[in-house]
Amino acid sequence: MQELQQRILQDGDILPGGVVRVERFLNHRVDTALARHIGQAFADAFRNDQIDCILTVEASGIIFAMTTALAMGDLPVIIAKKGQRRNLGDDVYTADVFSFTHQTTSTIHVGKRCLEKGQRVLLIDDFLANGEALKGLMDICRQAECHPVGAGICIEKCFQPGGETLRGMGLKVVSLAAVKKTENGEIRFLGEE
Repeated sequence: MQELQQRILQDGDILPGGVVRVERFLNHRVDTALARHIGQAFADAFRNDQIDCILTVEASGIIFAMTTALAMGDLPVIIAKKGQRRNLGDDVYTADVFSFTHQTTSTIHVGKRCLEKGQRVLLIDDFLANGEALKGLMDICRQAECHPVGAGICIEKCFQPGGETLRGMGLKVVSLAAVKKTENGEIRFLGEE
């Protein structure tokens, strides 16, 4: 998605360790027009996949799950919560997820009443690095006997193994900005010379 790539080049930063910082427009301060366009791009990419609902992990994926759900005709959005939640009780699906950005492991939870057996689920997240969040969401889908149809990713770090691993598992992964490498403070996208 050219618009997203341009914003990354214009307003993004590269931190040590390959961290792509996009706080000024994507995950702290959100450009709502860009978020709407991202949702439409995912809706277009998965329009023929008969999606029943959208699943994401709190917090940064929520915005893009919502804009995608709206663009696909008001689909339900299920948000996997991090940490212990007294209001969910024990009737939950859980998965452990390691965060590349925060270097911590969290247990994510989805109430069993939120996913129905046989549903076709679209996974949405802001970043794909090692693929741990998506693997956790896929595990929750497996527990719920749902079918993860695909994953919509705003920014994929292609120099990390997540995308290749998930595609190798048969998941349709659509990345709107595929970062090939980050070096010397510069970002290179797939397809660039």
